[in-house]
Amino acid sequence: MTETTCDICEEHCEHPERIGCAKAGMLPDTTILQLVETFKILGDATRIKILCILAQQEMCVCDIAETLAMGQSAISHQLRVLRSARLVKYRREGKAAWYSLDDDHVVDLMKRGLEHVSHT
Repeated sequence: MTETTCDICEEHCEHPERIGCAKAGMLPDTTILQLVETFKILGDATRIKILCILAQQEMCVCDIAETLAMGQSAISHQLRVLRSARLVKYRREGKAAWYSLDDDHVVDLMKRGLEHVSHT
């Protein structure tokens, strides 16, 4: 195995193939930024509560607001944020908008997060 000098730490590196492999496995910057934005959105307690509610059943804004003891305008704002991140979707029924999780990936993401925080 050839020993090379690392461009970053200027020390000898005995495993340059690991660096090459790590670089090859990096996500594109645009994907990383999308992931960062998703985690920022998930970093809000109210939004997590809304996702937990919607993981159980489809609900309208007024019922979500009542469940969380919050105003409808505050819930609507949070739902817009979640919708823009494609975490929730809605359907119209007359004048009412019924919200649900966008797809099973959101449930999987939440389950994984719960597994992580529950792991000791």
